[in-house]
Amino acid sequence: MSDAALSKAAAQVKAARSGIPVIKAFFDPPTFTVTYVVHDAATKHAAIIDSVLNFDPASGRTSFASADAVIAYVREKGLAVEWLLETHAHADHLSAAPYLKSRLGGTLGIGEHIVTVQQTFGKLFNAGSDFRRDGSDFDRLFADGDQFSIGTLDVMVLHVPGHTPACVAYVIGDAVFVGDTMFMPDYGTARADFPGGDARSLFRSLRRLLELPPETRLFMCHDYLPASRDQHVWESTVEAERKGNIHAHDGISEYAFVAMREARDRTLDMPRLILPSVQVNMRAGHLPPPEANGITYLKIPVNAV
Repeated sequence: MSDAALSKAAAQVKAARSGIPVIKAFFDPPTFTVTYVVHDAATKHAAIIDSVLNFDPASGRTSFASADAVIAYVREKGLAVEWLLETHAHADHLSAAPYLKSRLGGTLGIGEHIVTVQQTFGKLFNAGSDFRRDGSDFDRLFADGDQFSIGTLDVMVLHVPGHTPACVAYVIGDAVFVGDTMFMPDYGTARADFPGGDARSLFRSLRRLLELPPETRLFMCHDYLPASRDQHVWESTVEAERKGNIHAHDGISEYAFVAMREARDRTLDMPRLILPSVQVNMRAGHLPPPEANGITYLKIPVNAV
């Protein structure tokens, strides 16, 4: 991530007093995922960030309760969806972006390094020549520092690799949607052991985010509810994270962070939905094409992850 992009993002946060986004969170308990609807009060233009398609791995059935709740809210508020945004190709839930787009419209965007993820996992799942590895399943690929708008709200994209090579954060007014890069202070930071992940890159991404103004609001994609509290929360600030994040607080060195993160990652199980999630999310939320019998299949590579 460039210093110029970070400086512009910091300036945007400081200038956001007159452009504060309206934010509605939707928490999905089975995946601990938070989906956000962010809109501009002046124009009612909106973005949906990190949506969830419900999936039962035992039956292989998809359903739409989480996405339908988002649709109901958008329609109740009279919002016009301009953007469907993904912070990365998630490994813990399936994206509902195509379903939402079919009902609400909008442009589907993700970071440009999704092509690296597609190349890596396309090989793992032996996806074949029908699977495009150029990002073209998405409508817009964002580079670090790219800017766009939601109504009158300015948005800037920051590339924050480490959890995956394609992770981005969206700076919208005074708020940053950090994806899986960072969690609430009492839970710490994302794992960095997926293919293409890197603990050193994650540390540098975290420190870049934490160089934003202290009052910057940070919105997490997940809250896994540590034993120390009994209620899910997903909003923090740069100041709170710098003071209290158990992994990334001020004063921790890159060496110490990398050693901690790599040791911790070796103890973690793979996410319950990683294999179905990545197969779908690398395709921008689309299921693999049906086979000759008309049925769609998700693959389970044996002894490969």
